[in-house]
Formats: sequence, structure tokens, C-alpha cells
Amino acid sequence: MSDEEEDYMSDAFLSKIQDVKPGVNMVRRVKEAMKKEAQQKEKNIKNRQKTYKEQEKESRETALQSSISNENKGFALLQKMGYKAGQGLGKEGAGRVDPIPLNIKTDRGGIGMEEAKKRKAEKELEHFRQKMRAEQQNETKSLEDFRSRVRTEREERKIEGDLRRSQRSCEQLDSQKSITVPREDWYWPKANADDEEDGFKEEEENEEKDEEEIMELTSFDKLQILTSYLRGVHFYCIWCGTTYNDEEDLYSNCPGDTAADHD
Repeated sequence: MSDEEEDYMSDAFLSKIQDVKPGVNMVRRVKEAMKKEAQQKEKNIKNRQKTYKEQEKESRETALQSSISNENKGFALLQKMGYKAGQGLGKEGAGRVDPIPLNIKTDRGGIGMEEAKKRKAEKELEHFRQKMRAEQQNETKSLEDFRSRVRTEREERKIEGDLRRSQRSCEQLDSQKSITVPREDWYWPKANADDEEDGFKEEEENEEKDEEEIMELTSFDKLQILTSYLRGVHFYCIWCGTTYNDEEDLYSNCPGDTAADHD
């Protein structure tokens, strides 16, 4: 190798090569620009003239942070009466030590306006809570009423079904004993149209007499009367579906005279 040729492995040769790493120069330039911008902002803040409010705030904070000097006339009077710096007010020194803090108003509301707004907000909140409680109570009551109504309707349908079964059983058992006329018209199921026409005159005669009595009886009352008739005359229980031999056999083997006794 000649003396004129530089060694490509030497530092002198490598220092002349430009850095070709992708993005390095861009990042460096961005950082330098951000640094210059921050320095410029600090310079502007220092050179900027403060507003009157800012000056007032700084002077107020400075005055509050410094203690009252002996040159203050009020402080001098307190010292003559025996007061010492850092001592509480009052004869026994149990009063306030620090000055009353300042509360600077920044709005145009009158004195007591904030308290009035606070009371109004609390009143509205309490009214809203009462309204929500009332709505919840109404929803709960409506749900309970709905459940009670559904339960009542279900029980009424069951009573109607037991009554129809009792009427059919009564007609069949009465026929087996050659009883052609039911004890009461409603003891048997309603007759067909032809039978109704044949017995129309007879019903018309007894209509005024039986109308009030029939209207007073509910399905539950009819069911109780009819099941009592079936048990007493035919020794039959509609819920057991059995005709017993006699009264002793009925009361010995039948659980009871209601549907609840057979559940």
C-alpha cells in the first residue's frame, strides 16, 4: 500500500463518511427545534408585562405569607396588652392563632347566593329521591296486584271446573237412583235448548222466587253446597273420584271435603 492512499480502517477515514442511519438526522433536528421553542416561550414569559390581576395576586400571596411586623399599629396594641407572637387570642390564649383566611369572590353573585343555590339543589335532589321512591313503590304494588289478580283468576277457573264436574257427577248419580228432577236447578248441568223450551213455563213460575237466591250464590258457594250434597246423599267425593259404601267408609278413607285436603 502506498503512503498517498489512506487506510480505510483508520479513524481519519471513518470520520469523513457521512452518517447514513435512517431518521437520525430528522430526530436530532426535531429535538433541537423543540428545545429552541421552549427557550423562546420562557423568554417571552419573562419579558411579558404582568396584568393587574396577576400583580395583585402575587402581592396578596406575599403579604399573607409574611407575618405582621412590629410596625403594624394593631399588632403594637396587642403587644401592649401582653400578646406574644404565636400565641392564641383571648385571656387564656385558647383563641385563634392564624388570621382568618381570605375568600376572594370571582363572580357577581350577592352575599348568600351560594348558600341559596346549595339549598335549592339539595331540595331538588330530595324531591327527585322521593319521586323515585314513589315510582318504585307503585311498581311493586302494581306487580303485587297483578300477581294477586292472576292467582285469583286461576283459583276461580279451578272452582268453575270443579263445579262443572260436580254437576255432571250429581246428574249421573241422581239418575242411578231414579231421581228425575234435581234438588236445585243448578245441581245439574244446564239443559239443552229443547229441554229448556219444555221447562220454560215451569221456570217462569219459579223465576221471581229463585232469582234473588241464585244471584246471591257464587261459584264457590255452589261448589260447597253441591259437594256436601254428593257426600251426604251419594257418599261420593269428586276429588277422590270414588263412591264409598257408606258414611263411615267416606270419612275413614277420604282426606277431606275440600280440594286443599287432597293436595
